[in-house]
Amino acid sequence: MGPSGRGKTTLAYIIGGLIKSDSGYITGLEGKRTSFVFQEDRLLDWETAIGNVLFVTKSIRQNQEKADHLLMQAGLSESMYKKAAELSGGMKRRVCLCRALIADYELLILDEPFKGLDSGIKPLIMTMVKEHSLRSEGKTVICITHDLTEAEFLGGKLVTM
Repeated sequence: MGPSGRGKTTLAYIIGGLIKSDSGYITGLEGKRTSFVFQEDRLLDWETAIGNVLFVTKSIRQNQEKADHLLMQAGLSESMYKKAAELSGGMKRRVCLCRALIADYELLILDEPFKGLDSGIKPLIMTMVKEHSLRSEGKTVICITHDLTEAEFLGGKLVTM
């Protein structure tokens, strides 16, 4: 957590191997598979919701049931076969979260993952993310947020920048 402009996203990108640091180094992440939820949705607009979720999997056939379950749990059962370009902002956000959760990862980086979600669906999605991301041992989750309630709900160690 921390005010805008403190470098939270930049640090997440360095940790996730997306950019190089100007100085210093991070150890212990070599070879770790990383899944990301970016501040921007970064969906394939021409692809369906289910297609976007399955895009990060190695075996579509093997992960179809899991993708269906995640999208249903996120309240998107009626929108699974809609193109991403046709989805609302909150629906796109939920697709991004489902895509990140289905990926085969050891490190999950969530950069303001719940922004744009309305108050009715947000608690459900937060619970879904917590359950899926913390279900398996050996997984690390880094969540960047401006909302103390979100940080406290997800648990773990709070670092303020």
